[in-house]
Amino acid sequence: MPANTKANEGKMQMTTDLVLGIDEAGRGPALGPMVLAAVVLDERAAELLAERGVRDSKAFGSSAKARETRAKLRQSVEELATWVGIEVCGVETIDEYVSRGALNLLERERAVRLIEAAPACGRVVADGRTLFSPLTARYSHLEAHDKGESVHVAVAAASICAKAQRDALFDEIARRYQPEFGPLRGGGYVNPLTHAFVAEHVRRHGHLPPEARTSWPWPGDPPPAPGGIFSSFDAAGRRILQSD
Repeated sequence: MPANTKANEGKMQMTTDLVLGIDEAGRGPALGPMVLAAVVLDERAAELLAERGVRDSKAFGSSAKARETRAKLRQSVEELATWVGIEVCGVETIDEYVSRGALNLLERERAVRLIEAAPACGRVVADGRTLFSPLTARYSHLEAHDKGESVHVAVAAASICAKAQRDALFDEIARRYQPEFGPLRGGGYVNPLTHAFVAEHVRRHGHLPPEARTSWPWPGDPPPAPGGIFSSFDAAGRRILQSD
């Protein structure tokens, strides 16, 4: 048998033991981006991360301590994982897909990007049975489960990474508004704190903040931010300011 064939067989043998987990954070908020993450783990890394307490990011809550815990666990994931990938979906992209009733499609497209970029894995586990089941036609080794974090720790690790990235991006938004509005509370989710901030922004400036998803319902149907204020999100999910 040719040597290169043996090498290829060896590579396949190594990678079939890897598991790729996929999860998202920030689908429901009215402010800021949505983040998808994928994490590839071997068996030993999965065991170590489980021992360190990696589980579904929602289990930690929304307190400052919870955010700190997730950030530390993300460091553990990045230390032990074979590969970690992040996809950030900006508000303009979310609004465009929501306008077509295609938010699930957006998540599947970004999941495909992650799967294609990751090393070859013997198993892919995605969180969301209805959301990700259509991808099984393309990837026979993909499993779509509700509560996927209970199926494999790679999904829990992806949940941690996605949420920690979303937390960091929202912190940047909060810092931008701190001087004018004080602490920005509510995490950008649809709740009275977020509505109070947006209402005050509209009162002062006459339009939604640029970080608001215009496809979400807002009381009084305020206008979106004027075009041209921001062009897009960069690779880290930060909006890029347009120059005059």
